[in-house]
This record gives sequence, structure tokens and C-alpha cells, in this order.
Amino acid sequence: MAEFDVDLFVIGGGSGGVRAARIAAGHGARVMVAEEYRMGGTCVIRGCVPKKLLVYGSHIRHEIEDAAGFGWTIPHATFDWPTLIANKDKEIARLEAAYTANVEKSGARIVKTRAVFEDPHTLRLATGEAIRSNYVLIATGGAPNHGAMIPGIEHVISSNEAFHLAELPKRIVIQGGGYIALEFACIFAGFGSDVTVIYRGDNILRGFDEDVRSHVRTEMEKEGITVLTGCTVAKVDKHGKEFTTHLSNGSSIASDQVMFAIGRHPNVANMGLEKAGVAISPKNGGIAVDHFSQTSVPNIYAIGDVTHRLNLTPVAIREGHAFADTVFGKRPVEVDHVNIPTAVFSQPEIGTVGLTEAQARAQFRHVDIYKANFKPLKATMSGRDTRILMKLVVDGESDRVLGCHIVGDTAAEIVQAVAIAVKMKATKADFDATMALHPTAAEELVTMRTPTARHVREAAAE
Repeated sequence: MAEFDVDLFVIGGGSGGVRAARIAAGHGARVMVAEEYRMGGTCVIRGCVPKKLLVYGSHIRHEIEDAAGFGWTIPHATFDWPTLIANKDKEIARLEAAYTANVEKSGARIVKTRAVFEDPHTLRLATGEAIRSNYVLIATGGAPNHGAMIPGIEHVISSNEAFHLAELPKRIVIQGGGYIALEFACIFAGFGSDVTVIYRGDNILRGFDEDVRSHVRTEMEKEGITVLTGCTVAKVDKHGKEFTTHLSNGSSIASDQVMFAIGRHPNVANMGLEKAGVAISPKNGGIAVDHFSQTSVPNIYAIGDVTHRLNLTPVAIREGHAFADTVFGKRPVEVDHVNIPTAVFSQPEIGTVGLTEAQARAQFRHVDIYKANFKPLKATMSGRDTRILMKLVVDGESDRVLGCHIVGDTAAEIVQAVAIAVKMKATKADFDATMALHPTAAEELVTMRTPTARHVREAAAE
């Protein structure tokens, strides 16, 4: 009798787990994937993909408004939220089926059930079956975290529920100032909701470049979104179908929905990790791993949001691929987590890669800033009051481009290409030597000749 039933047991059928399973199976491993909810994970089922579909839908209102400046007369348009949600659900179901089919085509087996550790090599399924595996990969992702248990927390929804609301709220209060909070604020505002954003810090988008933070806030406020900073939600009361949100500054807001998007926590609970001896990182609450995604137990690995390193889908996919190549392809691959591009699909959109101005000034002696803030060509005809921000952060001594930050339409698409240059350590001279593509907003990246600011830190006296 074989010592192990499978070579690899993957807990979690999200993007990272699926990639690892498929690559490991391609290397000849016997693979089993356990998923207790739906194949595709957070990104496909209740994250990036459905979110982007809603972003597309909400942006159409802007297109209709802008059309008049280009000579179009459009009769009064109506919007039906249930139709949007039903069509979104149909697309997500298609993607889920595709994920399932691709795993099965690779030769891996899927079990739609929960799996819990009994020891480092044994997983107990909810069906009662015990599976012995040589290696185990934990790819259980994360979940919304509501933070402190304030009075009325049971009335608050997360992004999970926001995707399945029966009707569009006329008024919504959203607590949070990061990716998810701002994306949903702009989605609901685009569909015509009255939106109020509550954030505890001095400004939204903590960790982003300061110019990006102020620019996005200004643009959101132009669209009628109220942004209240320096306060938190202290209590939520329900009155029939309406809610009253009480803030820490003593004020209150009436709305039809209250949503929290104040962070996510790794899915590490009730998995039997203690029985397997898997250590949790005291820094972030995720599973502690090394550069090869190996946990404190040699045969157990963890990737993606459950490690709470960089919670981005492409990162989980890359980590899953690297794990499979390292363990089953016999080719050690270490994931490089430096200069990873990211986007916030707010309206306007944010695309960024590399260092912020503050980070660069802390690490480099001489930093040059190139910045452009301008009205896009389309707005000259549409009349929309909006501006684009483009910013390059450059090492003044080596001329290397350390960071790029863009706020405006298609910012994410532009930054994906710029990220290649930043990853290759391109210099500002390389950007300058590249011919502009006219007329585009992105041509500003290769035509900004004069620094808007120069920061030189004097060497410390010996």
C-alpha cells in the first residue's frame, strides 16, 4: 500500500491554488484540490472580476453625459440593477466552470468540500474521508474584516454582499479608504447613489503617493462623493429599511446601506493548523513562509492572501507557479516581490508601479520628480471637469526611473507596460529617447523634460 494517496493536496480553489495544481500535475504529480465554496476564489467569484464588470457598467453614465459634446442626442436612459447583477452572475458562473474544467483537464481531482489538518500529512474532508498527501499547499485566501465589534455591526455589509444586493441603494455609507472602499464608492456613485466615504486617517489611499491621494480625492469629490476623514463609524442603528450611522465626531448620516471595507484577514481559522504545527506570522496574522513559500513545516507550503504578504491575484498565481516548479519541477524558483504594478479601479482609475516619492526620498540621496497635471483631450469637447495626473520618480544620480504613478482613464493599462521598463531598470534618458505616440495621454511619460522638483539629501557629517 502506498504511503500517500496523492503527491500534492491543495486547500483552496482560487487563482493561486488552481495554478499550482495545474503546473504540479503537468510535472507528473498526483494532485487533489479541495474547495468548499466555488472554484475561482475571491478574485473570480467575489473580487476583481465582478468588481471590474460593475466598474464598466457604472462608467457608462459618464459616457452618456459626455456624448452631447460630440453631437449625440441620447433619449433619457434608464438603468436596471437586477439585470446588471443577473448578467454579472452569468459571467461568473461561466468563469467558474472554466476554472473547474482547466483543473480537471490537467489531471488533478477536485473535491467540493472543506479540508482540515489532522497532522502534517493527513487531511480530513468534511465527508469523513482522510487523505494522506506528501505535500500540502494552503491557498485559502482572505476574507473581509469588519474590525471592532461596534453596536449594530450586524447591519453592515461587506464587498461580498455588495455584489448581490437586490436593489441599488439610493444612499450608501462606506467606511474605508483603500482599494475596495473607493472602487465601490465610485461604482455606486456612477449608478446614481448618494455616497459618503468615512476614513479614520487624514486622507484616503494610505501607502500611495501623496499626489495620487490628493488628486483622486479631489476628482471623487467633483463627482459628488462625500469624503469624511479623521473619523470612524461608532454605531449603526436600523429603522425599518433605513440606517443611521453614528460617527466618532458626533455627527450622523442616514442611508439605505452601510458597507465596511476596512481590510481583510487571512483565512487561517478552523483549519487544524495547530495540529500540523504550521506557524502564524506575529506581524500580519497570515501563515509565516520563507522566500519559497515554505511554512514552518517542511512539507507544507502557503501562497497568496493567506500569507498576507502582497494581496494581489497575479502575485498568488506567480507564487503558486513557483511553488510547483520548485517542488515538483525540481527547479527552484523564488518570486520577486519588488516593483509589482497595481491598480485601483476607482473613477478616475489609478495605476502605479515602483516607489512613491516619499519612499524614494527615504532611500536615495538625490530624487528628481517629473509631474504633469492636465485636462484630457476628450474633456475639451465633453466639458467634463476632470484632470489626469502623471508622475515619474527618478534617482537623480543613476537616472533610473524608480516609480510611475498615473491617475486617469486607462491608467492601469498604461502602467502595465511601464512596469516592464521599471522592472528592467530603465532610465529617464530611455524614456526621453522613446518617440511619443500622439495624441495620447501616455505621451506625457516620454515628453516631460524638466523636473518639477529636485530633492537632495545632504550627507551626514562624519
